[in-house]
Amino acid sequence: MNTSGRAQIGLFYGSSTCYTEIVGEKIRAQIGEANVDIFNISDEPIATALYYDLLIMGIPTWDYGELQEDWEEIWDELDELDFSGKVVALYGLGDQVGYPEWFLDAMGYLHHKLVKLGAQLVGYWPSKGYEFEASKALTDDEQFFVGLALDEENEFAETDTRIAAWCDQVLAEFGQ
Repeated sequence: MNTSGRAQIGLFYGSSTCYTEIVGEKIRAQIGEANVDIFNISDEPIATALYYDLLIMGIPTWDYGELQEDWEEIWDELDELDFSGKVVALYGLGDQVGYPEWFLDAMGYLHHKLVKLGAQLVGYWPSKGYEFEASKALTDDEQFFVGLALDEENEFAETDTRIAAWCDQVLAEFGQ
């Protein structure tokens, strides 16, 4: 804990079906509950993120590459925030079988927005081993997703292993 009484890392997510929330809880447990404050963006103003220098943000992709409703509701508010000096890692949930042309697009949209707002993004995750047609969450060379890629619909058995490896990676990139 830092002297402000807050954990060092703020985790913010939007979740309609609870899967993104469950993943957030798993990430918090993996890193350590005392080290992560967790917030549902439908209950907490997104400006609260500015109290943290280290951030994790979770966003699922809905239907044909759409934002989850809570993220959509606060999307324009993000433009009013300065993320300069903030280090941010993203995780996204999508369905690579049902929506292969839009896999994790919302995570790509959030990444693009946060970069424009001054954030330093970390936690890029290898795209190898996933089967989809297209994604706006890929790096230019398509070797990595811009954050942890999860598919609870088709690869649920992989989630815990991926979370553990990604959390170790992100903590190292956070300098923890």
